Amino acid sequence: MAPIKHRLSGLAVVCALFGGTAPVVAQTQATGPDAGLALNGYGMPGLLDMPTAASLPDAELATTIALIKGQRGGTLAFQITPRLTGAFRYTIIQDYDGDGETRYDRSFDLHYRLLDEAGWRPALAIGLRDFIGTGLYGGEYLVATKHLTPRLAFSGGIGWGRLASFGSFDNPLGAISSSFDTRPGRDDLGGEPNFNQWFHGPAALFAGVEWRATDKLSFKAEYSSDGYDTEVARGLIDRRSPVNVGVAYAWRPGVVLGAQYLHGSELGLSASFTLNPLHSPVGGDHSPQPLPLAVRPGTAASWVGSLSEDPSSRAALIARLTAALTAEKLYPEHIDLTAERIRIRLRNGKYDSEPQAIGQTARILAQILPPSVEVFEIEPSVQGVGVVRITLRRSDLETLEHDPDLVVKSLAAARFDPAGRAEGTELMSEGRLSWGIGPFLSVSVFDPDNPLRIDAGIEASAQYRFTPNLSISGSVQAKLIGNQGSATRVSDSTLPHVRSDASVYAANGAVGLDALTLDYLGHPGRDFYTRVSVGYLETMYGGVSAELLWKPVDSRLALGAEVNYVRQRDTDKLLGFGEYDYGVATGHLSAYYAFANGFDVQLDAGRYLAGDWGATLGIDRTFDNGWRVGAFATLTDVPFEQFGEGSFDKGIRLTIPQSWFTGKPTQNSGSMLLRPVLRDGGARLSVRNRLYGLVRGYHEPEMGDQWGRFWR
Repeated sequence: MAPIKHRLSGLAVVCALFGGTAPVVAQTQATGPDAGLALNGYGMPGLLDMPTAASLPDAELATTIALIKGQRGGTLAFQITPRLTGAFRYTIIQDYDGDGETRYDRSFDLHYRLLDEAGWRPALAIGLRDFIGTGLYGGEYLVATKHLTPRLAFSGGIGWGRLASFGSFDNPLGAISSSFDTRPGRDDLGGEPNFNQWFHGPAALFAGVEWRATDKLSFKAEYSSDGYDTEVARGLIDRRSPVNVGVAYAWRPGVVLGAQYLHGSELGLSASFTLNPLHSPVGGDHSPQPLPLAVRPGTAASWVGSLSEDPSSRAALIARLTAALTAEKLYPEHIDLTAERIRIRLRNGKYDSEPQAIGQTARILAQILPPSVEVFEIEPSVQGVGVVRITLRRSDLETLEHDPDLVVKSLAAARFDPAGRAEGTELMSEGRLSWGIGPFLSVSVFDPDNPLRIDAGIEASAQYRFTPNLSISGSVQAKLIGNQGSATRVSDSTLPHVRSDASVYAANGAVGLDALTLDYLGHPGRDFYTRVSVGYLETMYGGVSAELLWKPVDSRLALGAEVNYVRQRDTDKLLGFGEYDYGVATGHLSAYYAFANGFDVQLDAGRYLAGDWGATLGIDRTFDNGWRVGAFATLTDVPFEQFGEGSFDKGIRLTIPQSWFTGKPTQNSGSMLLRPVLRDGGARLSVRNRLYGLVRGYHEPEMGDQWGRFWR
């Protein structure tokens, strides 16, 4: 029996961020063979404390850990575009508030390279440090970097906020408006963009130099404009000098170790781990060579003919096709075969690239079908619903297989249409029952009492298909080790505890039902898809969920609507609903747009689990190999003060395909959500099989982006 796709939530992500490394592509903005050498202690392009005008290579993902007396910091940075860098930072400061209390601070940074270095002109960048948070490290800067030689670079700039707490002078922007002369204060909730502080208040100059002694070894020195006023006043550090010095060493590709002597008194250590979604650690696709395309002998005149009218002969041919496709985990659901054409609807159970699945299907058809069958109509199916019809002419494939422009020409020759109604013989070639058993890893971060909590155990999943598009599926998890349930902090939320009691579920449900649903997917009309799910929809809620999606095959735009009525499950994650006695109707209208440059935007507006109304904006960068890196923010009618710490819901999300590590086709992937604060405002139901995620990869814009893998 074929195993269900199994997701090791968080496991692949943790391995990638802290263990997996990839070849790094050098750029003039991040000189040298390793991008980690260009990072400072804040995990952003810079020297030691101060920034530079460098950027990481496009799409680079970097994790930096920095240690200094009484402080530990971790930063996740991503080169969002070739010029824009973003980062999320988590800092632990011992005894910050006195009496042995520890401060846990969360902050976000942005860094944008305005100008490239050219001739005598330096590179120029502008940045915001800790622009959403409590403002503990808040500051802004404008910085220039110039290489005097390929290995020697000088940087200098002007800073505001914390970057003007030493050697400050009147803000030159005061000449534009007197409002720039003073810097307003911040509240303690954090989480709000501090627009009214940006580039306000006194300013100060900073400077630094970096010498790349070798490709692996870098020496840095800087004059810092950060006075560390709060830390000095609280006795956390002894700042004797504005000069910092340090060394960075690229121990291996993607791993940089650093040591620093800061403030004339403190020793610091750092480590940066970099990888790039564009560069697999195994060097790309290592799947076996595809079947050669069988070319028909003779001429077109000799291909004319008809299939035998003998039903047993036709059945035998369909059986051969079914067996060959099933061996590649391509499961036929309907086959309609004539002398000149085959229409086949099938489910891809193996390939993470849909064009690769289509290409493999076409090769198998060409191997087995009689020469007279010229037209291949291949309809990929998701949960029994056809999502597109791809029409290929067999003669085009035979002509183009060895053409130097085969990708462009074969894409132009393919036709994409709505799938329509299924036709022909109905099959259940994979069997009605599928199941799988494997490990699970659940990671919880940013608990103020313990910033990292991990549960690990065994997950068993199963699915039974009554028809191709009607099924019942579920999973049971058994925790073997972990500490997520040991959290003792009690939620202080004044809203219904729709998410803030998540640790109680971890404590009480060591063995529990993660989900169990009856799902029906439909295709009621051209460009429309539907889903109805009933049962235990997720760990904390059960009920009914219904969804409608409009998504034309050739469009980058999609619109959707979802309505749900759910009740909160008991914390033992078994079958009961009486512990909270909480039910709510929730739902959203959604708009999706997939830009041609790989960025996806999603806007959801509606009612959330706590009964609040608002909208969520999500932006993701999606790579052809299945990587996704994105962020989201939700604003609802819950006031920031009532929401509590963090002010509103926001987070960073990562999805890493397993095939990126192995080079072998698989649909398994790992996902992680980094949410600075888990509160009840803006909380949305977590439903499996939302339609847009199921459908979009099969439609023309996304298929076209990956069409080169049709020939793999």
